[in-house]
Amino acid sequence: MASRSGPGSIDEYIAGFPSDAQHRLRELRALIRATAPEATETISYAMPTFDLNGHHLVHFAGYARHIGFYPVPSGVEAFKEELKPYKGGKGSVQFPLDRPMPTDLIRRIVEFRVEENAGRARK
Repeated sequence: MASRSGPGSIDEYIAGFPSDAQHRLRELRALIRATAPEATETISYAMPTFDLNGHHLVHFAGYARHIGFYPVPSGVEAFKEELKPYKGGKGSVQFPLDRPMPTDLIRRIVEFRVEENAGRARK
C-alpha cells in the first residue's frame, strides 16, 4: 500500500502554493516566529505548526482563497469579538487572501497562546 507523505518542512509546505499565498504564509510564519521566538517549527496534522513547552501553540494552513489560522479554541474564544469579521470555527479563523491580514490581532493571539502555554508548563 502506497503512503501519501506530506511536506517535510514548513518551507516545503509554503513552496506548494501560488506566489500570492506564499507571500501571506511567509508573512504569518515570520510574525509567529517574532512573537514566539522560543517556539519550534514542525509539521503536524499536515500543517505548519509551532510548538512550545511540548505542546502545540498555533497551526496555520494555506487554501485557495484564505489562510487558515488555528490558535486552538481558547485562542479564538479570547478574541471572539475582534475575530467577528472573519469566518471561523471553534479553534480556527480564516483570513481572506484579498484582504490585509490583521497582524496586530494575530500577534496578540500568539502572545496569549504563549502565556497560556507557559502557565500549562508551570503546572
